[in-house]
Amino acid sequence: MTPPRDAITDIPGIRVGHWSDRRAATGCTVLICPPGTVGGVDVRGAAPGTRETDLLRSDNLVEAVHALVISGGSAFGLDAASGVVRFLAERGVGFGLGPHLVPIVPAAILFDLSIGRARAPGADEGYRAAARASAGRVEEGSAGAGTGATVAKLAGRERVLKGGLGTASEHLDNGVVVAALVAVNAVGSIVDPDTGEVVAGPRGDAPGDMLDATAILRTGRRWQDPAAEGAPEPADPAAVGANTTLGVVATNAALTKVQANRLAMVAHDGLARSIRPVHTRGDGDVVFSLATGEVGLEPDGYGPLEAMATRALERAVLRGVRLATGLAGVPSAEEWRAARPARGRRSRPPR
Repeated sequence: MTPPRDAITDIPGIRVGHWSDRRAATGCTVLICPPGTVGGVDVRGAAPGTRETDLLRSDNLVEAVHALVISGGSAFGLDAASGVVRFLAERGVGFGLGPHLVPIVPAAILFDLSIGRARAPGADEGYRAAARASAGRVEEGSAGAGTGATVAKLAGRERVLKGGLGTASEHLDNGVVVAALVAVNAVGSIVDPDTGEVVAGPRGDAPGDMLDATAILRTGRRWQDPAAEGAPEPADPAAVGANTTLGVVATNAALTKVQANRLAMVAHDGLARSIRPVHTRGDGDVVFSLATGEVGLEPDGYGPLEAMATRALERAVLRGVRLATGLAGVPSAEEWRAARPARGRRSRPPR
């Protein structure tokens, strides 16, 4: 059966809203959760920028999550979550502490300040994204937190391709739905794990050509025109541009907080299968999880849920990059591939 939208909004109660600035090449994405949604998180990158992730740990008090924010703008973009807190508080949504309601809104950011104008989403932009959240179709590609995202940075900024935001869902026969949403802003190349196709790699010299990221890593050298003077600069995933891929996996299954955290941990395999390399010291890769509790899970149902969450996330990564459009002088992978002449020359591999 074809999923209704093949999106994270296939989870009943999940709403998604974007704020995007194409001129500045940045944006943010807000997920509004139904009441009682249990949250989890797993941080794998060595350079994360996060807010309210400690409270999602299994041994901490708060279980319910009211919204999530993923944003561009580096650390400045964390302020977008303040606007979402304000949006929810105005509507009486929050964790009860006596007469007070405190909205729980974890957030994470990616670095996109080196593309477009150096602007970051703030509280007002987060508020607008929350106000636009709907349970319908999710705009993908160069939208929301994926607006300024780029990928394939091992050969330097001048050879990157456009990243983006993608979503996908998987429907199990037992009524469980698991879905993912991801903003792909990776130093690594994007690879379809089913076919081995390099969806997005560092741009070669000839239009449409892509360099071999594995060869760059093996030699420890960035690509350089053989006719150029001097030795090529060393390749360094942390030095060629700040990165970070931010993912969310959500399910309508009932999970404990421990299970939700494990789901986020396992779902990182979807990034590892589709982004090469990933989780580097220059990445701040984060995966959140959400469980709305609509469907009870049988004891033998957790394994398939984990597997399908991984599958949904890797598919969302591919969709985000394939549906991206060029921005601020950076072409999308599809645009770059389409520029290849019928009988064009191919770039030499890195030496």
